[in-house]
Parts: sequence; structure tokens; C-alpha cells
Amino acid sequence: MGSGTKFAVIAGCLALVGAGGWYGGRKAVEQVVHDYILKHPEILPQAMDELQRRQSAQQLAGVRSTVETPFPGAVLGNPNGKVTLVEFTDFACGYCRQSLPDVRGLIAANPDLRIVIRELPIISPHSPAAARMALAAAEQGKYAAFHDAMFAAGQLDQQTIEAVGHTIGLDMDRARRTAASPTVTAEINRNLDLANRLGFSGTPSWIAGDRLIAGAVGIGQLSEAVQAARGG
Repeated sequence: MGSGTKFAVIAGCLALVGAGGWYGGRKAVEQVVHDYILKHPEILPQAMDELQRRQSAQQLAGVRSTVETPFPGAVLGNPNGKVTLVEFTDFACGYCRQSLPDVRGLIAANPDLRIVIRELPIISPHSPAAARMALAAAEQGKYAAFHDAMFAAGQLDQQTIEAVGHTIGLDMDRARRTAASPTVTAEINRNLDLANRLGFSGTPSWIAGDRLIAGAVGIGQLSEAVQAARGG
């Protein structure tokens, strides 16, 4: 019996319980459900996954469009991709750095994948400055270059942030003005608010379809989430 059929059986039994009668009444139906679950305990993780998916969908309701709309230029992969993965990240986050090969692997394996990066500068006193410069790089069409070079630098301080900007060829005067602009401030505040609403307290955190994923979970779990978001 497939998982869909099993869920249908349970749903039918629970519906009868709610209706208040089926042969021996409510207690008999509850016993059937109890016995069925004992016989098929594998449905419990499936049920929990489905519950988590529904809860995530509820959390995303009302903010999905906002969270999947990038700050102009702050995108990795295919900017016009039909499948969207959102990552909340911080340049001071070692787990974000650890996830870089996973992100590159996802991009290589999914030419239709758009990765929306949301800067969430919460770890280091220098995180906000790095996030602001990253968004300034996005404004100049060089987000990916700054993103990769900043993580590769291995340390986070104002001198390194400036050095990375010079290395990737930013117009630094323009970048500093953009980094200090109300537009960038609004974007960072928006990301902090979105993370709070979605229950994200750390980085990296991910969104794919109706799935909310916390942590450096590896390319396997991310690939499954991307595939599910694609509808596969």
C-alpha cells in the first residue's frame, strides 16, 4: 500500500471519528486507527513531514512574494530561473561558508534555479558593513563576485571589506554611497523582519517552495527541497 493510500485510510477513519459513528461508534474507530498506526509506524515520519510543510506554508502566507523578490542584483544562479531557493546568510557565518560548495553544486545541476540571497547580518559587529557592501556590489552588477570573494577572504573587518570591493572592481565611492543609503538600510531591516516572522534565528536558513530549512543541511536535503519546489 502506497503512502498516499495509507494517508487516505487514516483520513477516512478520522473523518468517521469526527462524524461520531461507524459500527461500534467512536471508540471502535479510534481502536482501528490505533491498530493501523501500530501496524504501519512508517507513516508517522511522513505525517510529521506533511505537518511541518503545512505549518511552513502558513508561515510563508502573506510574505512569499516579498521573500522571493530579491534586492536588485542579489541573485546567484539563473536570475530568470523558474525555481527559487532563498538563502538568508551572513558573511561572518562559518556554516554559510561551509555551504558554498553545496550552492555551487545546486547551480551546476539546476540551470533553471534562481537563488535569492537575503543578507542577514546578525553574527559579527562587522556583519552589517559587509552586508551593506554586498548590496552595493549588487547595485553595480557584481554581487556574485563580491559574495564569493568576501567568503574566500576568511576574515571580516572593515579593511577586508574595502579590499574585496577594490579587488572585484567596484566603483568604491559609488559603493560607499549606496551602502549608506536608505534603500540598503530598508533592505536589511526587511530581511531582519522576514527572518523573525519565519522563525529563523541563525544562518544559513533556506526557503524552497513550502519548505523552511535551518542550518548547513547539505546538498542532498537542499536538492530534495528544490525538486519539490519544482513540483517533481
